Amino acid sequence: MARRRFEMHHYRQALLRMRQGDSDREIATARVMGRPKAAQWRQIAADRGWLDPAQPLPEDEAIAEALGAPRRASSTISTLEQHREQIGHWIEQGVSGTAIHAALKRQGGWSGSYSAVRRLVADIRRQLPPEVTCRLEFEPGEAAQVDFGAGPMLVHPDGQPRRAWAFVMTLCASRHQYVEFVWDQTVATWLGCHRRAFEWFAGTPRRVIIDNAKCAITRACAQEPTVQRAYAECAEGYGFKIDPCPPHDPQKKGIVEAGVKYVKGNFLPLRNFRDLADLNAQARTWVMTEAGMRCHGTTRRTPLALFELEQPLLQALPAQAPDLGTWHRVSVHRDCHVQFDRILYSTPFTLVGKTLWLRATDSVVALFEDYRHVATHPRGRNPGQRVSVREHLPPEAQAFFGRDRAWCAEQAERIGPACAALIEQLLSDHILERLRAAQGVLALLKPYGRTRLEAACARAMAHGSAHYRTVKTILATGADQRTDLPAATPPGYGRTRFTRPATELFADLTPNPQQDLLH
Repeated sequence: MARRRFEMHHYRQALLRMRQGDSDREIATARVMGRPKAAQWRQIAADRGWLDPAQPLPEDEAIAEALGAPRRASSTISTLEQHREQIGHWIEQGVSGTAIHAALKRQGGWSGSYSAVRRLVADIRRQLPPEVTCRLEFEPGEAAQVDFGAGPMLVHPDGQPRRAWAFVMTLCASRHQYVEFVWDQTVATWLGCHRRAFEWFAGTPRRVIIDNAKCAITRACAQEPTVQRAYAECAEGYGFKIDPCPPHDPQKKGIVEAGVKYVKGNFLPLRNFRDLADLNAQARTWVMTEAGMRCHGTTRRTPLALFELEQPLLQALPAQAPDLGTWHRVSVHRDCHVQFDRILYSTPFTLVGKTLWLRATDSVVALFEDYRHVATHPRGRNPGQRVSVREHLPPEAQAFFGRDRAWCAEQAERIGPACAALIEQLLSDHILERLRAAQGVLALLKPYGRTRLEAACARAMAHGSAHYRTVKTILATGADQRTDLPAATPPGYGRTRFTRPATELFADLTPNPQQDLLH
């Protein structure tokens, strides 16, 4: 009994037996305390008159004062006592004992053992105020906690091995989980996982407790964090409140932290997965058949049994699922387009050089100048694709792109058949692209009119010169307005003695079948 620790009730019980007349041997036989300890305690009680049965029993404070402060097990002074203050600072910073031992040997030339460091560290930690915590309790349907955890390495669709990430949402009251493995932790993935989790639970909790991931919180702060704009829209659409944990305090969402560890320790080991789809299929089966049917260590109930009670208390899903989109800041380039996800989208040319807000969903991309809607495009699918609206271009560019081959042919038909034939010949050139020449010919309609342009085209076609310059020269010189007469033959070129038609000149060369037979 030399190493026995005596509590206050031991001293009170021994004192009560002494007042009843028990000897030290009888007290030791009853295993209250040993004979030497009983003799010592009898002397202290006698000095203070506590052995008189007529007097009331002393209070615990009086007994503690009479016993005095407990003696320390050892009065040995540590060889590191001079370094106590420095070691205390290192302990506050979270430095381990082995690192402290190495630093003392490296910096101070100390040659003692690690055991001395360990004893001093333990003594310093005993004198520090203890860490106090309390368990958070949640009502059914009140809150859910969300976190990401590292998953297995799988082959990505691009053919390269990549790590998958486990998205886990746990209802705080029932401990029922939603588990989904994804390739990244982007805002779009974060929002999509929330939608599928709420559909899995067939309801929405009133509060979602998260950490400070960039996909949810843009600026972490214990008092006033800044929420990602897209996540705020998601919370508004589903009707839940976002409750981010203070920075560096993950214990505020300890339920889902334990849930992530449970997934990593009980689901992932000793399993094989073909791809991400197979991994998620196995995870859903595991949640419903194993994780949901276990006896939870805290609630002592199965999560699925408690979920049957919690599910009716969740908020109902909206009749129409919110249109979840991600927000991005983009700049308008000089070609009147912005770039998002390696795809270009057009904007009005008056916004060139400005910074806009782009909201992207799975199907559309919308552009906003502050809160003013600017344009909406169907979302492109192929990198390098240009999604453009002609009305967004400058007027001169709209005019150029609007005057294509079909437009030129249509305008030429309205002017006349000669113009249509000339334009068709220009556009049918197999070597040179002559669209600008055709546009130039049609541009002459404005200064010269339809009649003159048709006449000029007819004259150019008659001379076999279907060129823009020919038509322009004819109009500039007024040749289209002249009436052409047959050219007069000069008198000197009248009929002469030796002129005869070509038929007479080559008459002797006409083959004669009869002469061929004679020869």
